[in-house]
Amino acid sequence: MAGVNKIALRQELDFLKSEFSRLSSANKVAPESLVLFKAMFVIIEVMVTIFLEKQTKKDRNNSSIPSSQTTKDESSIPKGTQGNGKKENGHVFSNSRTRESRRFAKVHSCNTCGEDLEDRPCDGHERRTKIDIIFEKVVSHVDAEVKTCPNCDGVTKGRFPSDMLGPVQYGLGVKAYILNLLIAQMISLKRIQKSIKTLIGQTISQATILKYVLQLSLALEPWEKSCIKHLLYTSSIHVDETSLRVDKKNYWLHVYSSGDITLKFLHHKRGKEAIEDIDIIPRYQGVIIHDCWASYLSYENCEHGLCGSHLLRELKFVIDAHGYSWAANMKNLLQETCAKVSRRKKKKLSEKEYKNLQKRYRNILTRGEKELPPIPERRKGQRGKIAKSDAHNLLERLRTYEQSVLLFSTNPDVSFTNNRAERDLRMDKVKQKVAGCFRKDEYAKAYCRISSYLCSMANKGYNPLVAIQIAMNGQLYSDQL
Repeated sequence: MAGVNKIALRQELDFLKSEFSRLSSANKVAPESLVLFKAMFVIIEVMVTIFLEKQTKKDRNNSSIPSSQTTKDESSIPKGTQGNGKKENGHVFSNSRTRESRRFAKVHSCNTCGEDLEDRPCDGHERRTKIDIIFEKVVSHVDAEVKTCPNCDGVTKGRFPSDMLGPVQYGLGVKAYILNLLIAQMISLKRIQKSIKTLIGQTISQATILKYVLQLSLALEPWEKSCIKHLLYTSSIHVDETSLRVDKKNYWLHVYSSGDITLKFLHHKRGKEAIEDIDIIPRYQGVIIHDCWASYLSYENCEHGLCGSHLLRELKFVIDAHGYSWAANMKNLLQETCAKVSRRKKKKLSEKEYKNLQKRYRNILTRGEKELPPIPERRKGQRGKIAKSDAHNLLERLRTYEQSVLLFSTNPDVSFTNNRAERDLRMDKVKQKVAGCFRKDEYAKAYCRISSYLCSMANKGYNPLVAIQIAMNGQLYSDQL
């Protein structure tokens, strides 16, 4: 469809309305026609509003469309906006070692005049360092003695170590490396097989790799339960959900994040049924931060904080589509308040400042109601929803959930955005793009639990190889949460 000049279209509609008002004032319009044309102008205004929104292109800056679904130019990230993440604590995994050596490059004579400098004391050193990796395959054999008793002819065999249950098994280092590649690095099973064969010269079957996944997931079950208990006592939780393909069907991945803890749960439903089965929000009494989804808002046992980033993107879309001044003013107000709160040591506004904020907030919405076209009244017996534009819906939401929108300014435990939960889900979408689809839901659920654990340990600064070995060694205690 050809481009539309939004300003010209608005001006033409305003001109027609003004001409109609002039003719009405001059009594040149019959009373019956007056009623009919007024109703038609209301419908036309709503149609123009919706049409302009359909003509406005959505991208990651004015909607919730992710960067992966935008064009290359739109998804480019400005320099300086990428962080390096949580710094690791420097712990290395148990089966690693560092061999460090030092050599001296001695000076025997002067490069300028050739003077002998053998007996001259050294003034200092300049160091250069080379770091390299040498892969070492460690093979440990245990030969159990077999003896026959001369008295009873009984055959006795020596006991093998507890970690050697079969003729051949792989050590904890190999398992941790495989699980790190599969879960944290998002590498496919086939490529992991090739990588391991390159290192140790043997191919590990996919069934064995998946067995390691289930073993680690089982070891993390007590950890997950303790984290759920811990989340119930936190002051605020970030919640979100996204789709995940399992066995060619659409499942939903639900995330709950607070502090260092990240928990992910897989469910075949997205709404209230899944929330009830996970059973965190129904028992929670703090503040849940989300993107104004109705299933979350239905719970009155907890407070609600709405994601400011979602609101800012929606306001930008309204500005792009219509140029409404109320949307621009609301966007500036939220951004100014967020900046003011972030600079405060207590991370909140005073009572007087909050009252002034409420006053400005409500004034903007009042002016917005005058700026938006009127909504046609529902006729008697009419069923279904009344046609509204995105601008109408956004203004109504801002008015209905005023306390939730502004909660970040009075509660220091409530952040302005829900970016924490969205970041926790981002890599799971990458995993789906690499794997395509999980084969069974048991593997998908195991992935969610292990991914939750690795995210939580990364928030504490743990190397993923260290974190995996801690869990598989049975050394994961509740005091490490």
